[in-house]
Amino acid sequence: MNTLLLEIGTEEIPAGYILPALEALSATLSKKLTEARIQHGSSQVYGTPRRLTVKVEDVAPKQPSVNSEVIGPPAKIGFDEDGKPTMAARKFAEKVGVPLSKLTVKETPKGEYLSAEKSERGLATRTLLKEILPRVILATPFPKKMRWADLDIEFARPIHTILAMLGKSVVAFKLGNLKSGRYTSGHSFMAPAKIKLDSTDEYLDKLRAAHVEADMGARKKILEERVANVAAELGGRILPDAELVDINNNLVEYPIPVAGKFDTEFLEVPDEVLINAMREHQKYFAVVDRNNNLMPCFIAVNNTAARDLALSATGHERVIRARLADAQFFYQGDLAVTNDERVEKLKKVVFQAKLGTVFEKSERVAKIAEVLAASTQKGDELKKQVLRAARLSKSDLVSQVVGEFPKLQGVMGRIYAGIAGEPAEVAAAIEEHYRPVYSGAPLPETLVGAILSIADKMDSICGCFSVGLIPTGASDPYALRRQGIGIIQIMNAKGLSFPLRELISCSLEQFGKNNAAESDELIEKVYAFLQNRISHLLAEEGFSKDVIAAIVSAAGDDIPNVRSRVNALELLKARPDFEPLAVGFKRVVNIIRKSGQDAEGAALEAVDMKLFEHESEGALFEEFKAVNQRVSEALETESFNRALMEIASLRDAVDRFFDGVMVMAREPGIRRNRLALLGHIAALFGKVADFSKLSA
Repeated sequence: MNTLLLEIGTEEIPAGYILPALEALSATLSKKLTEARIQHGSSQVYGTPRRLTVKVEDVAPKQPSVNSEVIGPPAKIGFDEDGKPTMAARKFAEKVGVPLSKLTVKETPKGEYLSAEKSERGLATRTLLKEILPRVILATPFPKKMRWADLDIEFARPIHTILAMLGKSVVAFKLGNLKSGRYTSGHSFMAPAKIKLDSTDEYLDKLRAAHVEADMGARKKILEERVANVAAELGGRILPDAELVDINNNLVEYPIPVAGKFDTEFLEVPDEVLINAMREHQKYFAVVDRNNNLMPCFIAVNNTAARDLALSATGHERVIRARLADAQFFYQGDLAVTNDERVEKLKKVVFQAKLGTVFEKSERVAKIAEVLAASTQKGDELKKQVLRAARLSKSDLVSQVVGEFPKLQGVMGRIYAGIAGEPAEVAAAIEEHYRPVYSGAPLPETLVGAILSIADKMDSICGCFSVGLIPTGASDPYALRRQGIGIIQIMNAKGLSFPLRELISCSLEQFGKNNAAESDELIEKVYAFLQNRISHLLAEEGFSKDVIAAIVSAAGDDIPNVRSRVNALELLKARPDFEPLAVGFKRVVNIIRKSGQDAEGAALEAVDMKLFEHESEGALFEEFKAVNQRVSEALETESFNRALMEIASLRDAVDRFFDGVMVMAREPGIRRNRLALLGHIAALFGKVADFSKLSA
């Protein structure tokens, strides 16, 4: 067994391309080896801005030989009346590569057919790799590809070298104008000479000797340690930023941190602006002191060891000074404009061509948020704060700072609101209403922020649905799925529960949907959309799909308690006596449906005890009344396990009822009375779950 090593040497590849490309490269190569019947072990990837490398352990030297049976034409066609092989038999033997004498007749379900044993000798792995590796290289996906020279190949950046070795031997092939070999190269500045490998085992060590750390994990550790040491020398520490560490790690082949400083006058600008300017434009690390106060310095990561670090620092300082000066200018310009003046400017900013301006969106959000605030019963102060936050929520979009640093939207709104003397809850809500911004991101911390976030997201969802911009398949250009999940996560976190259909209706009303039929259809579409988001989140937690469907369809509005209900039903379903209970309920529902009614309609009918003919009817009714009371009490205290156990206790009474009477009696009054009784039973079950959706 040998180790396969493939390195693609290129010009500088964008940092964000590297890891996805390596993952795809490794997966594709492993797949191709498997398809080619080449036994192999695990793979490992290495990468820098100038090379993408995959190493595969324990690669077999050749394919295993394979013997297979090949079925040919029918025997009656393969041989003539004298038993001699026909032209069909000759062609079959020639195709399979066996002599005529090796052909046999095989009995199949369709009759007798010619058969031959085909032996396929395994080829040398190196021979197969000559075809596999070029295809694997060109199949590597990138967000954008480019061509160079007059070549008919594409890659993220021009390829300069290809190293391809199996153990100590070269896998020779040609790609474009390049030939594979056993040569790589060191650091482009500190050790640019070619490096010859005699074995794949030498790869990492020889690169390290040439100032290249190809192991991304090892390089990241070096970067973190060196940056931390430089920060300590400055008397501080860097702000935790795992993403920035990864970006810098993929920008260099050997990290050399260097400290720089900027004028203290820039510290009058909010920290968020300074940090964003350093991070987004230059990929610099901000430094804070032991009290988390921003210090007038930064750390840059060079890709080469400068002869004069002070001179290198001066270059970085010159660049960042221009960036910070711009930020200071924009910030000071923003301070000369009031928040309400910025709100008025939103009238000229289009939110979406069919949905009006950002100002109009803010007005709609305010009305939805007002309804939500009222439902919490927290008083007029909350309502006042919510309405003010809604008005100012988008005001920073027309600020100069956000125009230059778009990622600061919401953040600058909070800062400007605080400077203007707005209540702390209002200021915080302006930033928080964008949350969560990605999967697993922080949720709004304040109640005002939570309400505003829900209102804003509901407006976006309902607005897009109202003009036909509905997510389909993988297409979701307005991130409505993410916003729907955000609504659910916020409601769960804050314990907010309100009728979703009413909230959706309130939102759609803001778009002038006056046609009742059209409005009802849209309400159900949005409601189903949000239900699907709930189901998706619960499925990710590992709950059964049928249990999720049973709870969501019955208690979809009670979002904070949906998970608890699902968990309780999962426990009940796991009991050995669950199946008879589920069968009994389904029987209840099916009988009602066959009568031409639904459970809700049947439950509206009063039960007349005078019409009972069998003792099982009265027993079920009395049992129902007692259980119904206990279930209601359990639901009020959110004791869902107890509620389900109470419901399960009806099983025997239901079974005796079905054994004792014919529900569809000939006498209309008795039949109607029995259906009403079953309707009440179904309604009781429906308080917790739609048992008809459960698989027994």
